[in-house]
Amino acid sequence: MNNKKLLHKTTNSFLLFAVLLLLIAAPVFYYICQWLYIYETDEVLLFHKEAFVSESHNNYTQDDIAAWNKYNQNVSIVADMGVTKDSIVGKMLFEPEANEEEPFRILYAPVDINGKRYTYIEKRNLVEMEGMVVSVAAMFLFIIIILLTGIIWISKRLAEKIWKPFYNTLGQIQDFEIDKNNPPNFIPTDIDEFDRLNKSLERLIEKNTAIYKNQREFVENAAHELQTPLALFQTKIDTLLQLDLTREQSELVGSLNKDVSRLNRLNKNLLLLSKIDNEIYLEQETIIVNEYIEKHLDFFIEQAQAKNLTISTNFNSILSIKGNKAMAEVLLNNLFLNAIRHNIKNGIIEIVTKNNSLKFINTGAEIPLIEQTIFNRFSKLNPSSQGNGLGLAIIKKICDISHWNIRYSFENNRHTFEVTF
Repeated sequence: MNNKKLLHKTTNSFLLFAVLLLLIAAPVFYYICQWLYIYETDEVLLFHKEAFVSESHNNYTQDDIAAWNKYNQNVSIVADMGVTKDSIVGKMLFEPEANEEEPFRILYAPVDINGKRYTYIEKRNLVEMEGMVVSVAAMFLFIIIILLTGIIWISKRLAEKIWKPFYNTLGQIQDFEIDKNNPPNFIPTDIDEFDRLNKSLERLIEKNTAIYKNQREFVENAAHELQTPLALFQTKIDTLLQLDLTREQSELVGSLNKDVSRLNRLNKNLLLLSKIDNEIYLEQETIIVNEYIEKHLDFFIEQAQAKNLTISTNFNSILSIKGNKAMAEVLLNNLFLNAIRHNIKNGIIEIVTKNNSLKFINTGAEIPLIEQTIFNRFSKLNPSSQGNGLGLAIIKKICDISHWNIRYSFENNRHTFEVTF
């Protein structure tokens, strides 16, 4: 769906109204002008007839009437045609000078001359009226078009000026990121609604930024504070593992050791996320992904031995990327560990590099994961997952910070995580 800008929508509505108004007003104006001209013509005809009656024509003889008819082209006195009252009709008559038929208005009126009834006939050509009406209508339309064009242009320019604070606010809100220290600076406006909008947004942003900073500081402080007791806890468990324990005690201590390891991993990941949020990793350098994978492949093969996983590499090209080395290593480590942790017994992991992308393809659950939530923090990939829920969240965060793209897909019972650089 294509969205329209507010200014265009209001201008288009106004323009549509103007066009409809012109289409309706033009013929209406033409016919009104035509009616007015005919009305005025009829008034002139009646005026001429009244003038004829009021003047000294009552004593006209037949010779006078014949002379009148001879020298008055548009007025004639004829024998009584049975007309009892003034009557005006419109007719098309042949005009010799134009050699064609033209519209006329003709007056038939009864007059008495020397006690005898005659019929007074006067005609007026309406061709001049048509030309005049067309000229007046054209001038009217021209003025209306200029007027509407000016109104639309002025309205658009005025609307742009009036709505400028709104678009400025909209642009700053679009560019605003709560984890960056760049609060919006709205331009002052004397429009009450926009001023209230800006003040409401400022209060909302200030409140949410404070909440975000408090939450981030709490996570960072909690993670730091947990480091010491977790280290002491791990030391004591290591000491217990060295004692001569019964089988039941050994299993209990081993279970505690796994839980403490998970807590340590969770704590480190929380600290890592906090550092990423604070943009501590800013240094950029060139990283050869193939070399890093080959260098650490033995370590990950060892990690995968418990599930008897087969790890293969398919390096189609040398993948060289630009980014922070520490974050790139965390990204690759988490992709490796995710493929191992959520794999099945005797499964496979395939690593594919292309010119600008890296794929981790692995077996696992035979159902696709939920794409909308897999990169959320503390989101479990499946009910039996033993992960801490931060691995993929860290991957997504690193990709966002580095302007890379991470995409998940499921095909032929294979889970694929593809990073495009």
